Amino acid sequence: AVVSTQSTGLSIPEVFKMGIDICHKNDRKVRRTEPKSQDIYLRLLVKLYRFLARRTNSNFNKVILKRLFMSRTNRPPLSISKLARMMKKEGREDKIAVIVGAITDDVRIHSLPKMKICALRVTERARGRILKAGGEIMTFDQLALRAPKGQNTVLVQGPRKARKAYRHFGLAPGVPHSHTAPIVRSKGRKFERARGRRKSRGYKA
Repeated sequence: AVVSTQSTGLSIPEVFKMGIDICHKNDRKVRRTEPKSQDIYLRLLVKLYRFLARRTNSNFNKVILKRLFMSRTNRPPLSISKLARMMKKEGREDKIAVIVGAITDDVRIHSLPKMKICALRVTERARGRILKAGGEIMTFDQLALRAPKGQNTVLVQGPRKARKAYRHFGLAPGVPHSHTAPIVRSKGRKFERARGRRKSRGYKA
């Protein structure tokens, strides 16, 4: 386009710049930046570990903070028997087991080793058994004072895929190499037992 000025009679070319078409479909980052829960004690822990994650160069605090935001399905409970088995590994003696979740009792184990544990919650019976074995249970604010950078700790998690719902995920039930459980109303004689329905019952049509 050419723009002419009346007074001088000169013609000045006007340059139009094209804008960049920015793609906005990836703008929203879908990840938690705070817990869904309004529990004041959990939010105080978030405040504390947000500070520690920012002010220390420790990756441990960043992981703890991220796990404090998580949903309950992503913070599965851990039984004392599984925890005892995890802490038996060499190099883990006298270390603090840290779990962002609950510690539950297991009646199948009779003798517990002495353990130092930091957890969000410990069930009443599990607490009694851990303390009886000479162990120690601490909260996350106590852990922050004792190990602000996560020194001498072992960060553990419960089994996330132990939920019953995970049995139904994966390849469709009945297809070759599938170990997925079908979603059935009931488990009985007349529910998905026919020949031709699946490989394990004669043949699969």
